[in-house]
Amino acid sequence: MKEIKSPQDVLELIKNEEIKVVDLRFMDFPGMWQHISIPVRELHVDSFAEGFGFDGSSIRGWQSINESDMLMKPVADTAFIDPFLKDKTLVLICNICDPITGEDYTRDPRNIALKAVNYLKSTKIADTVYIGPEAEFFIFDDIRFDQNTHEGYYHIDSVEGCWNSGRKEEPNLGYKPRYKEGYFPVPPTDSLQDIRSEMMLTLEELGIPVEAQHHEVATGGQSEIDIHFGRLVTMADNMLKYKYVVKNTARKHNKTVTFMPKPLFNDNGSGMHIHLSLWKNGRNLFAGEKYAGLSETALYAIGGVLKHAPSLLAFTNPTTNSYKRLVPGFEAPVNLAYSRRNRSAAIRIPMYSPSEKAKRFEFRCPDPSCNPYLAFSALLMAVIDGILNKIDPGEPLDKDIYDLPPEELANVPQTPGSLREALKALDEDYNYLLKGDVITPDVIETWIDYKLTNEVRALDMRPHPWEFALYYDI
Repeated sequence: MKEIKSPQDVLELIKNEEIKVVDLRFMDFPGMWQHISIPVRELHVDSFAEGFGFDGSSIRGWQSINESDMLMKPVADTAFIDPFLKDKTLVLICNICDPITGEDYTRDPRNIALKAVNYLKSTKIADTVYIGPEAEFFIFDDIRFDQNTHEGYYHIDSVEGCWNSGRKEEPNLGYKPRYKEGYFPVPPTDSLQDIRSEMMLTLEELGIPVEAQHHEVATGGQSEIDIHFGRLVTMADNMLKYKYVVKNTARKHNKTVTFMPKPLFNDNGSGMHIHLSLWKNGRNLFAGEKYAGLSETALYAIGGVLKHAPSLLAFTNPTTNSYKRLVPGFEAPVNLAYSRRNRSAAIRIPMYSPSEKAKRFEFRCPDPSCNPYLAFSALLMAVIDGILNKIDPGEPLDKDIYDLPPEELANVPQTPGSLREALKALDEDYNYLLKGDVITPDVIETWIDYKLTNEVRALDMRPHPWEFALYYDI
């Protein structure tokens, strides 16, 4: 497909590809893709500047009903042809604007990401930030859940689940990955190879280069597809396409995908490790002669992330379920330290390649439940703060943190133990996010209020099944 740069290019593509439907998509506040479809005749060159109206009060965390009118403006260079819909459909990602002032909306996550990149450039530190996320997910065969006045439950099933090793399947063929032993087995133990390959090839067709796909550690269908690093806003756009492709490919095969961080008790959860590097004039600013081949700039960047990590996790690990993953013993980093090669540290410096171009750090705390625009932007703001204020990250920790004696472990800061703690940390540490008007005070206030009201307190009020096991016979 010809590279799309302008509204006119989009209209030519519609004509050449005989597109029948245009699908306009945007990101809501918590992190779900939303859309509206129009016939092709409704899209004109002027539409890209004038936008399309919609009700902002019906979108979570956005407008009140007395100021509900909003505009979505398509971005021409985001165009792609949907690979799943019956009628040939062109998708355009949109930015959100105020219809009266014409200004970009402060709570539009994509707008926040654009501002974060512009702020980086304004500091003169770098002109480009590259992001490389590694999102994990589960492919299940069945999911049922409910919560009401008199009952609350969930039921997960997977033909791969180790818990089905004794189930009568007529025949049960075995080959079910054992708990914590799902990493890299070939078929038939890896029963999802063909589905993941289809996901991978579909992503490639959409112009999203893939580095690898494989089965992950947990039983029950845990998987990972790694996409090639890219510029921050483009990578956030690509993560939405990634989730869309993965979920819809699974649905084609009568399976279901979740990016929920910890759906299975007592096995590994799903993370989204984020690789980051800063570049200027085509040079990687993170390559140098310091620890693990890093530059002083890179170490300051790590210092900023470690300092602000508790508040940063309110965006990178934004669900109550996120903190069921961040527990010792399941490859999830709960200790705020940095190290080369050591996957038990919150920040790892990969040592696969000696090339200066490959030098970066990997922040291992985030998970794929996050809104990528907000998570990537907040991470970048912590990096910038670390560099501007020359924040010392301290000494690296190259030992296995899980096996440290208690007296040493007591000196290693830990991640928040719950979403409530992360939100409290954000409420106490957000000034670094306000720089350059990137994340405005109303975003911080609305995010904390939304998460506390709709997730933290909502969960607090509901009995948990395990509480019956603990307390019913008191």
